[in-house]
Amino acid sequence: MSIDWVAFTPLSALLGGALIGAAAALLMLFNGRIAGISGLVGRLLSAQTGNGEALLFVLGLLLAPWLYLALAGEISVQVDAGPVALVVAGLLVGFGSRLGSGCTSGHGVCGLSRLSLRSLVATLSFMGAGFAIVFFLRHLLGV
Repeated sequence: MSIDWVAFTPLSALLGGALIGAAAALLMLFNGRIAGISGLVGRLLSAQTGNGEALLFVLGLLLAPWLYLALAGEISVQVDAGPVALVVAGLLVGFGSRLGSGCTSGHGVCGLSRLSLRSLVATLSFMGAGFAIVFFLRHLLGV
């Protein structure tokens, strides 16, 4: 995936970050739950009762690009990886988030803001692993 730096605006990034923070804070304030996307999706897939907020949160994530498209117009996104690489990457992220009891949103956004040592270790682990994998694939294998 490539970032179009010419069209990048700090305002949209700031607005996106503020919306993620507000959603995480509201979920914590009203339900006492961490806004970890892997946990919310896991709750939906396990068919537990009382998953209204998880369903609304995930629906919001799915509908947000459509809303952005309607308000801001078409955006240019280029994905450089093939479908097999995307499926393998998605499965590895899902496996890693289950193994680490959370994903970047749960540990990186919510856990670090709560000064959780466990989230700091998890975030450093998956960021370090991500940097190492990208270096290995791009610079050593040339993928």
